[in-house]
Amino acid sequence: MTHNLPDLDTYQTQGYLIARQLFCPEAMAELQSIVERIHRQWAAENGDLIRANRLLNMHSLTDSRYFKEQAAERQTLFAWITQPAITGWLTGLFGDELYFHNSQLFFNPLDREQLPYWHRDLQYSTVTDEAQQSEQGQLLALHLRVPLLPECGMALIPGSHRRWDNHLEREVRFELNGHQKHEYLPGSVLINLQPGDALLFDAQMLHRGHYQSNSARLAFDICVGNYHPFTAAFLNKTVLPDQAEMAQLANHDWYRRAWQIAESLG
Repeated sequence: MTHNLPDLDTYQTQGYLIARQLFCPEAMAELQSIVERIHRQWAAENGDLIRANRLLNMHSLTDSRYFKEQAAERQTLFAWITQPAITGWLTGLFGDELYFHNSQLFFNPLDREQLPYWHRDLQYSTVTDEAQQSEQGQLLALHLRVPLLPECGMALIPGSHRRWDNHLEREVRFELNGHQKHEYLPGSVLINLQPGDALLFDAQMLHRGHYQSNSARLAFDICVGNYHPFTAAFLNKTVLPDQAEMAQLANHDWYRRAWQIAESLG
């Protein structure tokens, strides 16, 4: 399958790229089967947590705990994540220092009235907002979103990966002076995706989910980036393939770099 993929200049300007029908139906069916089984297991084990915290996503889908009786599925998922359609595109854009950081799955909240909220991913970490702002140009943390169902599921502020909040954006994001984090922000773009599409975006740009218009939602995110201490500190070895699994992968560069980073951190 040949694709006219969006280029780096477009990403540098807007902070996101959309590749239409990057994946064939067979590849999507394979991914959906694995991801839905993991999600069912996680939801069955965490029902109280999901309700108490009003969760709308889970992480670490490659963790070995989800594959105790499905070792072959874990191998398949690792290979899916590093298929040439993905690694070739991203390496062509950002070079050969990318590493696999984690994966996430986004779904509708149980409360259908729950409102989406503007954020930059690291604002929920211990890294101060001032430190995030100072490192904005040095931090490459990417999400590659692969929707398993049709969705109008993400709103972004184009260009916000290269600048920090204006006055209104800051007040909305932190709910200052009567503002709410779910408010409409000028300049936002709502992204429509179909299964087979991929949305690549900067995790530190201003963005929010958009779930109320989707009767069902299931979007698999592959998280990759370049080494930076702010993000590398969250890398967990349990989401990485072991040496035997890596030996079976045709393309393991992202995982090998992740292991190097994880081991350097102790």
